[in-house]
Amino acid sequence: MPVGEPRRWLVRQEQCPQKETVPLQEYSSQAAYDRGEAVCVIGAGASGLIAVKNLRENGFEVDCYERDTVLGGLWNPQNQHSPLYPNTHLVTSRSQTEIPDFPMPDDWPDYPSAAQMLAYLTSYAKHFGLSEHIWYGSEISHVEPVEGSRFEVVVKPAAGNAARRLRYAAVIIATGHHWAPNLPSYPGLDQFRGTVLHSSQLKDPSRLRGKHVLVVGGGNSGADIACEAAVNAASCVHSVRRGSWHLPKYLGGEPADYALARLNSRPKYLRRFLTDRLLKGPARLAARMGVAADGSPSEEEPVRNGRYMEHVGDGSIQRRGEIARFDGFDAVFVDGSEMRPDLVVLATGYRPKFTSVEPRLLGIEGDSPYPKLYARMFSPRMETLAVAGLVEPGVGVLPIVHWQTHAIAHWLLVRKSDPERAANFRLQVRSEAEQDTARPAGSSPRHQLAVDAEEYLASLGRIIDTLEQEPAK
Repeated sequence: MPVGEPRRWLVRQEQCPQKETVPLQEYSSQAAYDRGEAVCVIGAGASGLIAVKNLRENGFEVDCYERDTVLGGLWNPQNQHSPLYPNTHLVTSRSQTEIPDFPMPDDWPDYPSAAQMLAYLTSYAKHFGLSEHIWYGSEISHVEPVEGSRFEVVVKPAAGNAARRLRYAAVIIATGHHWAPNLPSYPGLDQFRGTVLHSSQLKDPSRLRGKHVLVVGGGNSGADIACEAAVNAASCVHSVRRGSWHLPKYLGGEPADYALARLNSRPKYLRRFLTDRLLKGPARLAARMGVAADGSPSEEEPVRNGRYMEHVGDGSIQRRGEIARFDGFDAVFVDGSEMRPDLVVLATGYRPKFTSVEPRLLGIEGDSPYPKLYARMFSPRMETLAVAGLVEPGVGVLPIVHWQTHAIAHWLLVRKSDPERAANFRLQVRSEAEQDTARPAGSSPRHQLAVDAEEYLASLGRIIDTLEQEPAK
């Protein structure tokens, strides 16, 4: 998929311009202002910004609503809902994370910091003039289908202004999935006499100092926080349910994800073989340390942390199995061993949460919070409802969101210009929905949204090519 000539930019960290929170118009509960063919985007984090840019580029009027007063989503520490913890850096490299038509500066480190990511998104918004389409401090409280394929949206502005009701031709949800903590349940946890935090609440590393810390959860956040505790706490125990492969940040002198991405042009069977060979050294180390997963490295999404194995090797991180229960001041593990932690950090991930949309519109069934979307983005119930960025690709998600939102924009164009072709396309993506790109890697939250990045990008390319084709005459 061609991305055109890359654009360079000057990094400038500045306050985003604020739109006035005075409503476009005062609306009664009986009347809604009709925005015609405009599209509503929910969220001004990375996915929302990319959606606004690509919709505008394809000729759509766009209103983007952000509940906080700043852009950047989780990458902005001024965002009161941001789950960032101290010293956060990307776990994917710059070249595999940057937006295809907006490269990061060449002189940036291979793994940029959270502050650099915020500067990048701020410059992206400024370069493409996105802030004029964003309503800050405006929360979407309700999205309801009306008149077949349109939506009525209720917006609750900040500062006590009256709610607004507007109608849109389409809605794109771009709120991400790192806002609602996934909290495990252990017998006795509610009676535990120490301190319990979710990783999203750990804003200050000084809270670890001098403490006996128990970190729960084997993903990237768990490994990162365990490494922080290894150098700050009196002791660190890391509780994990299963083994995992730990990918160093560099392989053969290159960022590891870049080295692995160079294999993507090979057939899948050969790619897996070469991946296992390339990761033979890290795999042997993981096996020697007793932390390896059951499958091969090419079949499991790795934990990306270059320091973790060193701390396990020098004993500053002690690994334990799953927790059986809490008993007063103590944590008891399934193998019968115990520890007395001062602080328990639950690095147990997040669950998708959609508060403004009826779950059935996203294919959410029963107690599961995970949507069942066509091509991981289209609502199975409403043709004009889509979700951007609800995937875990194992590489940077921004390139995927870029092509997702291009596909969504093309779909909306075709739906308006050629209804018959749009109907045929809808049947096609529905029939292909069973051929899901998720890796069958496990049942934990971090696996539910997993996709094979190469396969999924290829499927997005096919979708865009299909939608861009001129109808036969």
